[in-house]
Amino acid sequence: MLDKLTTEAQNQHSMHLDQMPVKDILCLMNQEDEQVLTAIKNQLPQIEKAVQYTIASFKDQGRLIYVGAGTSGRLGVLDAVECVPTFGTSSEMVKGIIAGGMKALYEAAEGAEDNPKLGAADLKEIQLSEKDTVIGIAASGRTPYVIGALQYADSINANTVSISCNKDAVMSEYSSVGIELQTGPEVLTGSTRLKSGTAQKIVLNMISTTAMVGIGKVYQNFMVDLKPTNEKLVERSKRNIMEMTGVDYETATSYFEKSNHQVKVAIVMILLQCSCEVAENRLENANGFVRDALAQ
Repeated sequence: MLDKLTTEAQNQHSMHLDQMPVKDILCLMNQEDEQVLTAIKNQLPQIEKAVQYTIASFKDQGRLIYVGAGTSGRLGVLDAVECVPTFGTSSEMVKGIIAGGMKALYEAAEGAEDNPKLGAADLKEIQLSEKDTVIGIAASGRTPYVIGALQYADSINANTVSISCNKDAVMSEYSSVGIELQTGPEVLTGSTRLKSGTAQKIVLNMISTTAMVGIGKVYQNFMVDLKPTNEKLVERSKRNIMEMTGVDYETATSYFEKSNHQVKVAIVMILLQCSCEVAENRLENANGFVRDALAQ
C-alpha cells in the first residue's frame, strides 16, 4: 500500500535536493509548508466535530486520549503534556499514548506500530470508557497499532477521531470523524516529520485549545487556569490579572496570594470585590466560566 500513499510519493520539486544550495532548500521547504494551512482549512468541519466530541467528553468527566506511533505518537504526547501547565488540567484529563511506551519518545520501538492488539491493550490498561474521546494519529493513515486502538475504542462506544495525511485513509473507516490533511509529498521523500508532522501538530493545538475554551479554561483570550509552577508562569499570572481587571502590579500580586494562586478566582475577587470563598462558589456554580460567574 505504501506506493499508493501521497506521503510516500517523490516530490517533483525536490528531485535534486542533494545538489541544491542551502538557501534554495530552505526556500523550497518554506514554499512546501504553505500547503499545510490550506490542507487544514479544507478539514475545518471535521476538526470542529472533533472539538465537539472532546468538549462533550470533558463535560461528562471523560478524557481526551491521543494514540499514535513514531512522530505522530510523540506529537500527541507533547500536546497532552502541555495541557497541564497551560490549562491546569490533571495529567489524566489529556493523555498521550505512543506505540512502544514512553521509551519510544527517545528511540524507535521497532515493530510496536505493526501490532493492532497492542493499541487495544494500551487503551484497556488506562481503563478507557465510553465517556472518553480517542484521537488516532498517523500520517500514513494505515498504522495497525492506531487502527487497533480505534477499533477497541469504538467497541466500547467511546468517541473516535482519526488524523491522517492521505486522502481516503484506512483509519478514517475506523473512526466517527476522519480528518485527512492532504499536505502532499514531502521534500525529503517519506519523511512525515516535515509537512505531515507540522499539520498534525497544528490540528492538535486547535482541538485541545478550542476544547479548553469550551469548558471555561479561558477568559477573554487569557489562560485563567494555568498552573504557576515556575517564576515565568507566576509573573504571567500576575500580568494576566492586571490586564483583565485594570489593577496595578501590587494589587494583582496581593489578590494572586489571597486566591491561593488561582488566577480566575483572583479576577472574580477583584471585579466583584468579594472574598475568595464567594469567588470560588460563584465559579463552581458557573461551571468554571469567569463571564458567567461575574454575571450571576
